[in-house]
Amino acid sequence: MARTTRDGLVAVTGAGGRLGSRLAFRLAAEGARQRLVVTDRRRTPHLTDGRPLPETEVAVCPPDDLVALKAAFVGADSVFLVGGRNSEAAVAAATEARVRRVVLVSQAGADRHAIATGARDLWHAEERLKASGLAWTILRTSVFHSYLPEAVHNDVLRAPCADGRVASVAHDDVADAATAVLLDERAHVHDRATYLLTGPEALTLAEAAEVIGRTAGRAVTYEPQTVQQAYRNWGRLARSDLEAWVTCCAAIAAGVYEEIGDTVERLASRPARSLAAWLDDYPAEWALR
Repeated sequence: MARTTRDGLVAVTGAGGRLGSRLAFRLAAEGARQRLVVTDRRRTPHLTDGRPLPETEVAVCPPDDLVALKAAFVGADSVFLVGGRNSEAAVAAATEARVRRVVLVSQAGADRHAIATGARDLWHAEERLKASGLAWTILRTSVFHSYLPEAVHNDVLRAPCADGRVASVAHDDVADAATAVLLDERAHVHDRATYLLTGPEALTLAEAAEVIGRTAGRAVTYEPQTVQQAYRNWGRLARSDLEAWVTCCAAIAAGVYEEIGDTVERLASRPARSLAAWLDDYPAEWALR
C-alpha cells in the first residue's frame, strides 16, 4: 500500500481514546499533519518523554459542544470521526466546516432497524454522511477484542449472547486500516466505500472465555444470561451504556457479528490479530476483575 504525507490536515476525533490515540501515533509516524480533537487536554496523546506528537495541534471540545467541534474541523482536509451518540450531528459539523472528506467509524450491522442501539444511531450518521456531498469512507467494525475480558467478573463472562459468534477485532487493526485509508496516495480510491473490519475468527462467548482464561492462567467460564438478568447484573452502568451493551449482546446472539472479512489484511497488508494474539501482545490493555 503506497502512502503519502499529504499537506492536508487530518482532524482526529476521540484522540484521547483507545482508537483515536492509536491512529494519532500512526499518522505522526507517517509525518502527517493532524489536529487532535479531545474532550480533556490532559488526555492528549504524547511521546513517552512528555513531548507532543510531531506535526500536531490540539483542539479541546467539551462533550456535546458541536459549535466547538465545527471550529475544530475548520481548515481540515479530512476528518476521522469516531462514531458515537452525536455522530449524526458531528457529520453536520464537518459539512458546515467544508472539509473535503470524512472517514466514519461505524458498526457492523448498521441499519435503521438494527438490534444494537449503537448500530441504529450510526446508520443515521452514515445516511447523513452519504447525503452531505462530502467524500466519505465508512469503517464498520465488529465488537472490539477489549470488550470481552472487560465483561469477565470473578472468572465468569456473563452476557446475554446465547451461542452467538463474534469476529471481534483489535483497536490497532482498525487504526492501521484507517491510516491506510487516510494516507493512500491514490486519489479517491476509498471514496464511497464501506469496509467491514473484523478479526480472523468468529468465537462463541464460551470459546472466548476459554481463550481469556488460558492467557490469564486460570479457568474462565461463560454464563449465558437472559436480557432481564443482564439488565440487573450490569445495572451499575449508565442507562445509555447499559442499553448499548445489552443490545450489542442481543446482536451477537442473532449472528450479526459472526461474519469474517479480509479487509484488515487488504488495507493494512498484514493479517488481523486473533483474540488470543491480542491478549498475548497487549497484557497491559486488559486485566481480569
